[in-house]
Amino acid sequence: MSLFKTLTRTSFRPISRCYSRSVTTKRPHFPCVEVHAVRESQLRQMAVNPIPSSTSSTDSAESGPEPPYARPNPKSYHVYHDPASLQLTYSSQLPSFDVAYETWGKLSPKKDNAILLHTGLSASSHAASTALNSAPGWWEKFIGPGKALDTNQFFIICTNVIGGCYGSTGPSSIDPTSGTHYATNFPILSIFDMVRAQFRLLDHLEIDKLYASVGSSMGGMQSLAAGWLHPERVGKIVSISGTARSSPSAVAMRYAQRSVLMADPNWNYGFYYDGLPPHTGMKLARQIATITYRSGPEWDLRFGRQMRPVLEQPPDKPRTPALCPDFLIETYLDHQGEQFCLKYDANSLIYISKAMDLFDLTASSLSANHLQSPSVSSSASTHSLSPSSTPHRTSHSKSHPPPVNPAPHLTDLAEGMQPLAQIPTLVLGVQSDILFTVEQQREMVDALRLAGNEQVSYYELGGVWGHDTFLLDVLNVGGAIRGFLS
Repeated sequence: MSLFKTLTRTSFRPISRCYSRSVTTKRPHFPCVEVHAVRESQLRQMAVNPIPSSTSSTDSAESGPEPPYARPNPKSYHVYHDPASLQLTYSSQLPSFDVAYETWGKLSPKKDNAILLHTGLSASSHAASTALNSAPGWWEKFIGPGKALDTNQFFIICTNVIGGCYGSTGPSSIDPTSGTHYATNFPILSIFDMVRAQFRLLDHLEIDKLYASVGSSMGGMQSLAAGWLHPERVGKIVSISGTARSSPSAVAMRYAQRSVLMADPNWNYGFYYDGLPPHTGMKLARQIATITYRSGPEWDLRFGRQMRPVLEQPPDKPRTPALCPDFLIETYLDHQGEQFCLKYDANSLIYISKAMDLFDLTASSLSANHLQSPSVSSSASTHSLSPSSTPHRTSHSKSHPPPVNPAPHLTDLAEGMQPLAQIPTLVLGVQSDILFTVEQQREMVDALRLAGNEQVSYYELGGVWGHDTFLLDVLNVGGAIRGFLS
């Protein structure tokens, strides 16, 4: 911990100039490449002479409007340890597991006001500031008195998913059967496994039914999975910029991230915990991810084609281009990678992103994975339904008319989502999102309505922030949630 935290605070000098080859016998200078060697040298030195870490629970950096993603202090969250095994979708089981969690608000005497908040891929349980950790959380402006998740009314619970590295059991945890880090001996996970662990925590807290299951991005997948696994225990569902079936384009993007990470020699087949972490691979993976999190329109407004300042640029000569970050958008991606590469566990990124790829609520996929749907009313059956022949009892928005040419898998998806037919559901999509496109939210809504759900609310948001709109658009995202939950 001290090694990672100290290095995220290390001041790597900003790139001031990239020199091109001026003399054929002179080796070119590439600061953006050499910074990796500098970091590696510091990692090796600190492994020999560790520097005590600060007691602060967060690392601050100016990076634009992004919320902080920091490694939380273990003293700032609760840990539920379950000594019993957890059955998994693709393998046998975890022999035992931990779930890190934080709470806001007060649980009512009847324990009927609990909201389970699900995180995206790399977020911790620290969704908002607490008495134990005053640092702003990743959803700080959405949680609190009078906010979207109103702590005067609701008891909010947020967990770090299993597979993560912020207190819950994951690849960096110690395997109780071997006494060493799981590393890539950790079992393949599914979104359903993450939710099963969360419901074991709810059992421990003696919460029989959630007021709502709320999630964004990967959290939107979890909110659907919670309702699918336990329709009798979920009162409402909120899915923001999520999907019921990972698209090929999203799978491709996440595969590229895992590929560059696993190509880093330090990754060492996942067994790097006693050596150097794959920091270069993590930086590149984060750069790829950042491209999918934001949008072209925002970058046009925020960066345009502006270039970074160059020292001592002769006024009478054209600017000499550099092969290292030259455009401001390049410096932004470089900064995002630097900030992230030592804060998150590489194996956690691999395992959790793979779980996202595998998520598919079509009936055929569920059946192939031997996932048994809870019993549903025969009136919700979709066996005889088709999008073209079945009237929608809930009107569509102007931006989302009934599908003229529905996807071939829509009926299969509707059949798989039958357990959600009786749960009021809010779906939010963002028109500038290129990772979880609005087509995926529209498809989710169509499938829910085809499955017989007459209580689906759907909104498409504009704006320029892309996928990260769920983190930034407090007015529209927060307003929709507040209205739906009230």
